[in-house]
Order: sequence, then C-alpha cells, then structure tokens
Amino acid sequence: MSHPVLAAQLYTVREYIQTAAGLASSLRRVRDIGYTAVQVSAIGPIPDAEVKAMVDDLGLTICSTHTAYEALSHDADRVIEQQRFWNCKHVAISIMPNEYREQGEAGFKRFAAEASTVGERLDQAGLTLSYHNHSFEFVRFGPRTGLDLIYEESDPRYLKAEVDTYWVQHGGGDPAAWLRKLGLRMPTVHLKDMVIFERQQAMAEIGEGNLNWPAILGACREAGVEWYTVEQDTCRRDPFESLKISYNNLRKMGVE
Repeated sequence: MSHPVLAAQLYTVREYIQTAAGLASSLRRVRDIGYTAVQVSAIGPIPDAEVKAMVDDLGLTICSTHTAYEALSHDADRVIEQQRFWNCKHVAISIMPNEYREQGEAGFKRFAAEASTVGERLDQAGLTLSYHNHSFEFVRFGPRTGLDLIYEESDPRYLKAEVDTYWVQHGGGDPAAWLRKLGLRMPTVHLKDMVIFERQQAMAEIGEGNLNWPAILGACREAGVEWYTVEQDTCRRDPFESLKISYNNLRKMGVE
C-alpha cells in the first residue's frame, strides 16, 4: 500500500447495524462521507455472504475486524474462514478478558504468551493478530505497565498492535510515543480525540479535542501504519455526523 487509508470503525454506529437493512444503510452513509474502508465490529447476526455483498457493492474494503478473544482462542478456524471470505488480512482482539486482568501481573504475562500462540495460528493462515488497548492496561507493576507486559512478553511476529490514541491518553500515556515505540508492529491504528466536557474526560471528533495530532500523525507515518481507523465509542451528536467531522478534519490535516 503506497499510503495509509482512512477507515471507519463500525462500532461507532453499532446501534444502527444490528439488522441487514440497517447495516446496508449505514455502510452507504459511511461511503457517502468518503471512507473507502471499514473495520467490522459489533454488527448483528448477519450472514458473512450478505456482509461481503454489501461492501463489494459500495466499493468498500474490510480492513480489519474486532474479534472477541474467546472466539479466537476456541474457534480460530472459523475466524480464519470468515477473514479469508471477506478478503481481510487483519484481526484485532477487542479487549483482554477479565480472567487475565484479575490475575494481575501474572495474568498480563499469561495473556501475552497465549495470544502469541493464537497469533501464530493466524500467521500460518496469512493473517495478522493485533491487540486493541483501553486504559486499564496502564496499571503499573513496578517499572512496567500492563501494556508494556503485553508487548514485551509476547512474540512481535505474532501479536501486533492496534494503538487507540484516546485510551492511551486516558491512561496517562503519550499516544505519539507509544506509536513510535511499537513502530512497524502496527498495521492499524485507532484515532479518536479527547476533550474535557462537564469537567470530565470525554471522546471527541478528531481535531475537535486536545490531542496532539501533528505528533500523532507524524508518528503514524514513521511507523508505516496501513489503516487509519476512526472510532468514537460515545458521541454527543449523531455518530455519522461525528464520523464526517473526523473525516473532514483528517483530510485537512493531510491524511488521504
């Protein structure tokens, strides 16, 4: 890929994509904004063939999926079959299960090792496995955070990174520094902004908050990120309008 591509994370519009008709309409709206790729996440029980027909009809690419770790660890063959059918190379673990978090430092290390094993299985099938962070991973165990443990105790060949800029900042980290740290281990990134609303940290459209976007985007370019995925878990306006604002602002920042 010669340059990164903007993608919309469908989790942003999850309430609209629980039926086939809703998904079809939502994909059309996303495409009309200008996005040419989507990350599939939180859709309803819609047959794979119908999903593929919808994206193909609109000229959209499924750049990645968010997949529960339980599905990856217990039915990797099914995940591989779906990814191949959708012509989608990248899979991301949406969140580390509670059973690992509850074990503290040992749990983070165990997750890193076991996720590497799952990632090796996907690698053999020509796919990549990434981990999507929140902020709970910034709990400290001596000199290292949980996120340090996940990446330092895993095999970089088999567990990649899907850094989420908002959640890194929420956890007290530096998004640009983490992007540079993980470097070529990062095929996709989650872009979302942070603003203070009613004296609380809140998610915002990209460019409408306080994150350092010149530094973040510069780090993404240095790392060779393939897919710049826009996600906003919580919107204070219509989520499609939020996706549009983020898209337009990123284009103004020079992202294609």
